[in-house]
Amino acid sequence: MKAKFSNLIVCISLLALSAVSMASEKAANFDFGHRGAPEKADRTIEVKIGDLYFEPSRIDVKDGETVRFVLKNEGLVLHEFNLGTSAAHLAHRKEMVEMFKSGYLTAMKVNDADHDMAGMEGDMHDMKMPSMNHSDANSVLIEPGQTKELVWTFSKASGLQFACNIPGHYQKGMVGQVAIN
Repeated sequence: MKAKFSNLIVCISLLALSAVSMASEKAANFDFGHRGAPEKADRTIEVKIGDLYFEPSRIDVKDGETVRFVLKNEGLVLHEFNLGTSAAHLAHRKEMVEMFKSGYLTAMKVNDADHDMAGMEGDMHDMKMPSMNHSDANSVLIEPGQTKELVWTFSKASGLQFACNIPGHYQKGMVGQVAIN
């Protein structure tokens, strides 16, 4: 009887993990594209990230093009490079506030090693993050002095931006436009 019960628990756990895996694969596709393979990049665009600006502030890409973004944080604080619409950035900024409240993020770094969710405030049932992490396919956090990459294959869409959603940064102009032709 114990063996059957243990097997049932294992099966339920595997089904749950499979559902989570399928959900995250589905969530990785956006109407403006998906994460691309570095070896398939058509070109590289270097983005200089300073405190409260991106350089360049506008990026032109082609429908179907895969771009390797090399993101250099030359500022003194933590920044983000996030692809999305203004509505998506608004929703993500709310998540970022919660990440700061919890201590997962600070002005200078990501505290992702063994982070405890017990310090979270507020009702998180309507937030899209199942756990406290920053692992969206369309986004990367870059600590001061770091260089990171994001590879993206673009699909035809309008209203696409790249932005830093660290609290206060978007509002102070840390947003650029992406034109997909």
